[in-house]
Amino acid sequence: MTMSQTASVTPGALWTGRGLSALIVLFMIFDGVIKLPPLDVVTQTMVQLGWPADPNVSRMLGIIGLVSTALYAVPRTSVLGAILLTAYLGGAIATHIRIGSLLFSHTLFGVYLGFILWGGLFLRNPKVRALILLNR
Repeated sequence: MTMSQTASVTPGALWTGRGLSALIVLFMIFDGVIKLPPLDVVTQTMVQLGWPADPNVSRMLGIIGLVSTALYAVPRTSVLGAILLTAYLGGAIATHIRIGSLLFSHTLFGVYLGFILWGGLFLRNPKVRALILLNR
């Protein structure tokens, strides 16, 4: 079997994948943009999470998130973007575990986003489908 036979993308899967990916991109753009200016709500939340109240720290996190999101949104670099966003979400999960956040609403939120992120990529990218669908 060729890759096109094992990993073809139907129009429904393609549009579902694009929709899931769009949700992640919109969420991450919001997340990154609010970290750029020194907003009190961001600074206060960073302190609650154990991060310094330094606006430069939140700006750097915002830039990392936005660059990773841009890479995810571009088809040629979407896998690299997904890997970087997975690492970014892993940091958020680790932060919530460290401070003892609620499990299902806060700590696992990054896991939920990761499933949506990779699900969207899986549904819209036949190469990712071929890689993940090792046995048919």
